[in-house]
Amino acid sequence: MLQIYNTLSRQKEYFKPLHEGHVGMYVCGPTVYGDAHLGHARPAITFDLLYRYLMHLGYKVRYVRNITDVGHLEHDADEGEDKIAKKARLEQLEPMEVVQYFTNRYHRDMELLNVLPPSIEPHASGHIIEQIAFVQKIMDKGYAYVSNGSVYMDVEKYAKDYPYGKLSGRNLEDIVTETRELDGQQEKKHSFDFALWKKASPEHIMHWPSPWSEGFPGWHMECSAMGTKYLGEEFDIHGGGMDLMFPHHEAEIAQSCAALGKESVRYWMHNNMITIAGKKMGKSYNNFITLEQFFAGKHELLAQPFTPMTIRFFILMAHYRSTVDFSNDALVAAEKGLARLTEAYQRLMKIKASANSTVEIGNLRERCQEAMDDDLNSPIVISHLFDSARAINTVFDGKGTISETDLAELRAVWKIYAMDILGLQLDGAQDASAGMDAYKGAVDMLLNMRLEAKRNKDWGTSDKIRNALTELGFTIKDTKDGFEWSL
Repeated sequence: MLQIYNTLSRQKEYFKPLHEGHVGMYVCGPTVYGDAHLGHARPAITFDLLYRYLMHLGYKVRYVRNITDVGHLEHDADEGEDKIAKKARLEQLEPMEVVQYFTNRYHRDMELLNVLPPSIEPHASGHIIEQIAFVQKIMDKGYAYVSNGSVYMDVEKYAKDYPYGKLSGRNLEDIVTETRELDGQQEKKHSFDFALWKKASPEHIMHWPSPWSEGFPGWHMECSAMGTKYLGEEFDIHGGGMDLMFPHHEAEIAQSCAALGKESVRYWMHNNMITIAGKKMGKSYNNFITLEQFFAGKHELLAQPFTPMTIRFFILMAHYRSTVDFSNDALVAAEKGLARLTEAYQRLMKIKASANSTVEIGNLRERCQEAMDDDLNSPIVISHLFDSARAINTVFDGKGTISETDLAELRAVWKIYAMDILGLQLDGAQDASAGMDAYKGAVDMLLNMRLEAKRNKDWGTSDKIRNALTELGFTIKDTKDGFEWSL
């Protein structure tokens, strides 16, 4: 039975959905004012893994992943400039033009990473009415106040009735100490109160009418409003990066309890960070590498391009709750590991069954399921696949045999766990989707010409083709059935 780590209880819990056979899952998506980077890829792949596994277990999953677009302010403040509006102003574009451009690019990157699209992908700007209604509920319950046209959460009053800080493990005294002073704090009763609705300044491009002012919602409000709209007042899983735990997700809990009298989320899940030299990768630190730069190899920290599947494999090689420190060497190691898995899978699809098995495949299916049930332990699943690759290579090299039953089981398990659940494209699907069929066909044609030359004992032509391909970066291996090659 699946166990997941619930950030709220700080322990693994057996997953029991609210409605039998159905799972509601909400994940905080990107803020679309720039290209996606490696830090964006990790939560996308982490919760894609969960989504795939829940469906494998037979659940019907409604997966909601939002797009944070126009209207909001900086993530860590109730003051500042809307980042999308700022980009639109500097580049003389409509704000929604910026949103659409980077949303399209985000979708392209997710498709390359083989991240499945969510069931619903709501935009914050498309749910202003719902956010206003949610703020009004909090006002009606007496946990918010209006100041100069803006609406703020009265955290001190809320904390008398509900535990504030339970998700992040902070208490109100710590939060008071850690809260930094910002411009406009004089509007608030307390520095730690956060905006539910902000009155727009004259230069603010995106704003909407409300009972309190012409303005826009606070950043935290969008997820509370959209999560409950599409998944109900109570739903199963809310996920995101651990950097969102405070203040964003903490504020969401407060908003839900204040408006509805109860928490909306049953299980909170957070992936850990990707770091560079021990420091979190992100746009706010100006140390990020975009996915496009990874795919093209165009960054000073990259010695070469890396395929989307290498990036996906690199992320899955670590448990989602562990920190991953980026380096070019780590990606090269991931690339080599993925190549070994890909070769094993392709050999698995070529080998032929014998009357009996001389290799042991063990209880691979059960071991992989046990690892996935243990809080999505993808590194252990990968290690089990590597273990079984030894048996595959033994048979492929003619040093062992495998029965028809064992071969069918091995192929089924690799299909389920390597491709359907881990989402690795080991069958060349990504190359084909990128228009690589003709390229592969050309290499195969040259190597078949080389085979023909060898049969005719035309060693000069055979060596010429091999040497030319080797100089271009190809690795060629002669086999008893012909050849294998990789780039």
